[in-house]
Amino acid sequence: MTSNPSDIAVLLTNLGTPDAPEPSAVRRYLAEFLSDPRVIEISPKIWKPVLYGVVLRTRPAKSAQAYRQIWTNEGSPLMAISKRQAEALRGRYGESVCVGLAMRYGDASIGYALSKLVDHGFNRILVAPLYPQYCAATTASAMDAVSAELGAMRAQPAIRMLPPYFDDPLYIGALKTSLDRQIAALDFAPERLLLSFHGMPERTRTLGDPYYEQCKATAALLEEKFDLPIDVAFQSRFGRARWLQPATEIVLASYPAQGVRRIAIAAPGFSADCLETLEELGIRGRETFLKAGGTHFARLDCLNDSDEGMVMLDTLVRRELAGWWPAS
Repeated sequence: MTSNPSDIAVLLTNLGTPDAPEPSAVRRYLAEFLSDPRVIEISPKIWKPVLYGVVLRTRPAKSAQAYRQIWTNEGSPLMAISKRQAEALRGRYGESVCVGLAMRYGDASIGYALSKLVDHGFNRILVAPLYPQYCAATTASAMDAVSAELGAMRAQPAIRMLPPYFDDPLYIGALKTSLDRQIAALDFAPERLLLSFHGMPERTRTLGDPYYEQCKATAALLEEKFDLPIDVAFQSRFGRARWLQPATEIVLASYPAQGVRRIAIAAPGFSADCLETLEELGIRGRETFLKAGGTHFARLDCLNDSDEGMVMLDTLVRRELAGWWPAS
């Protein structure tokens, strides 16, 4: 973040990432992530012995191996892409609006970034969680981090929050353009497009979280624009609780027996490619599908910093800055 002649800033936020594909770095990241009561809604008295006695003893090595398969010269794909998104947005505003980047967990925390913006004189801040669908474990957790930092401030800035955009025509249009382009570039014609969203325990839905309904709404709006049949599934199950159904790996394994042997898979709930899209879908998902008898598999990129993705994000941000900053 650099000095800026205005007092307006945009703070892009995403989930976060370990700072290295090593067990020790993954352990630090998971300890923070899995200690968030928005993520694990179990009594700490019950959960913490499991977390520190079992999960953090076994999971970091496995996750580090997965990260090593997707790590790049720029580091974590999620961090590298997020930086490019921030830089692209910054280039659209020049010096009239400061654009910062923060992560909910790991380095570049939301609290630190917010405090630095205030220290540099930015008193009107739009916090933009890059989660199209609202979920308490993501969107609300980001707001918790903002609120915690504000709670320590005597003089607080004015804060706005980018709302979920799961059904916004800008988002649906950007997805359609991106997916069309990628499907057209394939050397085969998919028989099915599978939309894989990050999973959540079924209990969160029954408690009132709108995430499931918003994922289904996104899929329904996309389906209206495609001739290709679309299915919806949920990935990244963790623990023994019942999670949102159907599970992505089960859907992938079931396709060939149904006569579906050529598929494309996309993850429209992620604004940037990350472990869950690159490794879980692109590597393990491919293996599951091909092992079951599939012949052609394509993982489609997230919006990332594509032209259509950045036009969408720019327009959403400008809309939320109305009254603070001219849209022209």
